[in-house]
Amino acid sequence: MTSGKQVIRVGIVGAGANTREKHIPGLRAQAGVEVVCVANRSRASSEKVAAELGIPQVAADWRALVNDAGIDAVMIGTWPYLHCPVSLAALAAGKHVLTEARLAMNLAEARQMHAAALARPDLVAQVVPAPFTLGVDRTVQRLLREGFVGRLLSIEVRVADGRFLDPAAPLNWRQDAELSGLSVMSLGIWYESLMRWVGEASSVIAKGRTFVTQRVDAAGRLRAVRVPEHVSVLADMACGAQACFTISAVSGLYKSSEIVLFGSEGTLRFADGELSGGRRGDAVLQPVPIPAEEAGGWRVEEEFISAIRGLEAVSHTRFAEGVKYMAFTEAVAISMAEGREIALCAC
Repeated sequence: MTSGKQVIRVGIVGAGANTREKHIPGLRAQAGVEVVCVANRSRASSEKVAAELGIPQVAADWRALVNDAGIDAVMIGTWPYLHCPVSLAALAAGKHVLTEARLAMNLAEARQMHAAALARPDLVAQVVPAPFTLGVDRTVQRLLREGFVGRLLSIEVRVADGRFLDPAAPLNWRQDAELSGLSVMSLGIWYESLMRWVGEASSVIAKGRTFVTQRVDAAGRLRAVRVPEHVSVLADMACGAQACFTISAVSGLYKSSEIVLFGSEGTLRFADGELSGGRRGDAVLQPVPIPAEEAGGWRVEEEFISAIRGLEAVSHTRFAEGVKYMAFTEAVAISMAEGREIALCAC
């Protein structure tokens, strides 16, 4: 770890929208942190970002950045296809790593990354967490411990983005398996959130549908689309509950994101940022207050820097949890491809 007084110099590999809007400002907000170098896909792109954001150095490529002795930590803001190689190289070079979600392209890469992190316990390895439930996580965890819902029986996760199918839209990175890997839309992110509450799944069976099977990419090429635009997953959870996930990019006028926990004595519902609940005998669900001491929020960059300085351990999110959600998304992909139930490995 690094002394609390020492300046921490961060290099950026891939300054995409989320990195520009959240990570770079979040890192600069920490005392004694400098964003000193950037490497994008091209020299011209890197120089443009450096000029726009006031980053003093431009690296020839990500390998040069990772091996720069003047850099202490690497923020990886690329699409998932580079998360594994950059993380492995950065850890080997003695750099702390913060990588965007999704952790990797597949489970094998995720395991490589986790093993590399375990081999360097002196370095911080963190993946950007699923943000949606951060504000209510501790309250939900407490209510479940206290038996608010009784025995947890079933779980519904429904995510609909309120868009109609657009057959003419170009291929985006989330639809490109060569860039995004086996993940399907936001399925892994919502599963990560659910894992914080109730733990992981033990098996899955899934069906998915791609309605537009070819789209034009940024280079003007017609490409096959293998990532579904609608997926339904039925999962047995290790805690004994059954979970149903429905993630849709073709929900038309319906837009909502929710997790509902159904128990023998009560119900908890997280929907569009708000938590509500009720117990046996109540007529309707009522808002659940979030005590000030339980309220969470976005502090990814603060946690990363504090962990480097030895002031706290990473909680959101370690590579270990990333391996678990990659195991889930890979099992879903295999189930869709083979039409059978898939048992999840013990990761």
